[in-house]
Amino acid sequence: MIPGFKDAVWQGPEGAIAYSSAGRGEPILLLHGFPQNRAMWAKIAPRLVEAGFCVVAPDLRGYGASHKPSALEDYSFRAMGRDMAGLMADLGHGSYHLVGHDRGARTAHRMALDDRMDQIASLTLMDIIPTHLLLDQLSRNVAKAYYHWFFLAQPAPFPETMIGHDPDAYFESCLLGWGAARIEDFAPEQMAAYRAAWRDPETIRGMCADYRAALEIDFHFDSNDLKRTVDVASLVLWGADGAMGKAYDVASTWADRLSKMDAKGIPGGHFFPDTAPEQTAEALVEFIRSTPLHQISTR
Repeated sequence: MIPGFKDAVWQGPEGAIAYSSAGRGEPILLLHGFPQNRAMWAKIAPRLVEAGFCVVAPDLRGYGASHKPSALEDYSFRAMGRDMAGLMADLGHGSYHLVGHDRGARTAHRMALDDRMDQIASLTLMDIIPTHLLLDQLSRNVAKAYYHWFFLAQPAPFPETMIGHDPDAYFESCLLGWGAARIEDFAPEQMAAYRAAWRDPETIRGMCADYRAALEIDFHFDSNDLKRTVDVASLVLWGADGAMGKAYDVASTWADRLSKMDAKGIPGGHFFPDTAPEQTAEALVEFIRSTPLHQISTR
């Protein structure tokens, strides 16, 4: 799945989490987004190992080879975060650097809000604005670009049936539809891993459930935490040519939510970890090296 990494399965209390790991040193937890799996880190994770870190890259529940529960509430970012915290604890990592892209970034932010702050040494969020802000102040342009939030959230089995007729066509339209990407920009071996996963009807169901939970559950969790600030060294990265970068001043959307924030645009669109892995890895190494493991808090 990731060159030079060992693949394994952690049997957690709520289900199995597939993950890949390698390296020694301070641990980094990498969380992928939609419609991908841990293969998205294949060009980045080895660079982090070379830089002297221990890297763990799991599949989120509902994605890849991880468990795919049936209940909607089991797809909240809070539930996804429980898996990740349990995995890292069982691997012996009491504190770690947390990095997420897309849905993985939303899971990471929720972990930071859910009293995981004795575990998270630094937080990196890639190409998202806060979930509550996106949904509560939805603009016409964002709704057009991010229509998939509302299509995937429709009651089952409507989106599952539509996508199931040609999963490659639908999910590849997502990869190419959010700015500055061509199919040639994605490594063939990573595309093969994505296709193998999203052709599974259970993975399609899991991804739809993720988006249903965002509207039905996560929005309300975030509503209750609007006045909370994450007090940990944080890095916000976004695709300079992507939909979020064009629609928002991404850094400013996090200014009142992250008290210690660096921010930087990366060349490319939403999937810049795939299309600009060297720049992404460089930004991560520079930031994480400046942030040693330490205890932090939220307020």
